[in-house]
Amino acid sequence: MKIKIIAVGKIKDKYLSGGINEYLLRLTSYIKVHIIEVPDEKAPENLTVAQLKKIKATEGEKILAKISPDDYIVGLAIEGRQKSSTALSEFFNHHMTYDGRDLVFIIGGSNGLSDVVLKRANLLLSFSKMTFPHQLMRLILLEQIYRSYKIIRNEPYHK
Repeated sequence: MKIKIIAVGKIKDKYLSGGINEYLLRLTSYIKVHIIEVPDEKAPENLTVAQLKKIKATEGEKILAKISPDDYIVGLAIEGRQKSSTALSEFFNHHMTYDGRDLVFIIGGSNGLSDVVLKRANLLLSFSKMTFPHQLMRLILLEQIYRSYKIIRNEPYHK
């Protein structure tokens, strides 16, 4: 099993790149994590409903092109289920033990995920009812994956 993170857009801020690279490095002793970036669609400031739908659909097609039929898809969505860090580690442990398919986490762009991507997801996961910038979400997700593996192995980690 490996973990893939499919994310819309590129990381632009050095502080985020540094944090992301740090957690990717830390995770190498636990599991292989690949980040796949798909280009975001340029959007005017005041989108019409039709423009928003078209942008999300185009980004969704790019995301779906990176997914294998056997992948277990976790879409990050504000309307998804929330889990504690311990529950997330139990999810990873159960998945590694009983399923073994590659886990694919999907982080949408600033406009969210298309309906097609949301329907393809095996699980919709929410980190909070609050909205986070999609670029920051990569760092948060990687930290929680790392924390999960520390919990699984009963290794110390700051609280």
